[in-house]
Amino acid sequence: MEVPSACRHPSWFLLTLLLGLLLWARRRRAWDPRQCLTDLSGRTVIVTGANSGIGKCVALELARRNARTILACRNRERGQAAVEEIRAATGNAAVVLRELDTGSLASVRAFARAVLQEEPRLDVLVHNAGVTGLPFTMTPEGLEQTFATNYLGPFLLTNLLLELLKASAPACVVTVSSFRHRVGTADTRFLTGQRRHHGTDTAYNSSKLMGVLFSTELARRLQGTGVTSNAANPGLVSTNIMQNFNWIFRALFTLIRPFMKSAAQGALSTIYCAVSEEAAGITGKYFNSDCALELPSAAARDARLAQELWDESERLTGLSRSPQH
Repeated sequence: MEVPSACRHPSWFLLTLLLGLLLWARRRRAWDPRQCLTDLSGRTVIVTGANSGIGKCVALELARRNARTILACRNRERGQAAVEEIRAATGNAAVVLRELDTGSLASVRAFARAVLQEEPRLDVLVHNAGVTGLPFTMTPEGLEQTFATNYLGPFLLTNLLLELLKASAPACVVTVSSFRHRVGTADTRFLTGQRRHHGTDTAYNSSKLMGVLFSTELARRLQGTGVTSNAANPGLVSTNIMQNFNWIFRALFTLIRPFMKSAAQGALSTIYCAVSEEAAGITGKYFNSDCALELPSAAARDARLAQELWDESERLTGLSRSPQH
C-alpha cells in the first residue's frame, strides 16, 4: 500500500523525530534523592523563600537528612506553617524560621547578624527566594524591587555569611536560576532603575542572568577555601510564581500546568547540588533540570561582565572590596 504523499514530506519526519525525543526525555530517569545516602546530622542549612514551592521541597529534603534547617521567609505566618509541616513530615525538631526579605538590604543585614550571633556553623546556603511579574518599582533603598529581591539581596547575604561558610568547609552555596537567564541582560543600570526594564519578564530574565554570573564569580573567588558555588535550573515548574501577573498570563500558565514539573521535581537540581556525592567538589558550574552539567548562555560565561557586575554590586550594597582568592 502506497504511503500518502503528505506523509512523505520532510516535515512529517521532523515532527515524528521531535515527538520521539519528547517521549524519550519524559522517560529519562532523573536523579533519585532516595539513592543518595548523604546525612547532614550536625550541619546547618539555610533555604530562602522556603515557605512554599521549590524552596519548601528543598528544605523538606535537607531536614529529612537531619540538618538543622533554617527557613528564611518574608511572611512569618506562612513560614511558620511550613516549619510545622516539615517538622511533622521528618520528625526533625531542628527546623526553625527566621524572617528575611531579600528585597530589603536592611532585612538581609539583620538576618545575617542574627545568624552570625546564633549559629556556630553554616554548611549549605540555598538562594531560592525570588519574584516575577512585578511592575517597575523602586525600594526605599533606591533599588529596583525585582533586582533587589532576586539578585542584590542574595549577593549581600552570601558575602555577609562568607566567613562562616569558610569556617564550616566543606560547604556550598546553591543559586536557583532559570533557563530564562539565556534571554536576560546584565546591565547594572537595571539595579538602580537608571535603565527601566520593559515588561515584567525582562526583569526576571535579567536578574536570573545576574544570579548565574554571581555564582560563577563567587566560585572563582572561593577557590581553595572548600566552599563551592553552583547555579541550578529547576526547569518549568508548577508553582505560584505567576501570582503577580494578570489573569491572561495566569490562565495560560494554568493550561500548560499538566506538562510542567511539580515543585518536588523542580527541587531536584538544587538538592543534587547540595547533597549528592556526584556534585561534591564541583564549583562554578550550571546544572540543568536533569541534574546534568550544562553550559549557560555566553553572557553568563563572560568573566569581564561578571567582574563588572560584582564591583557594582559591592558598591550598591556598601561592601568593602574583599580579597580575591
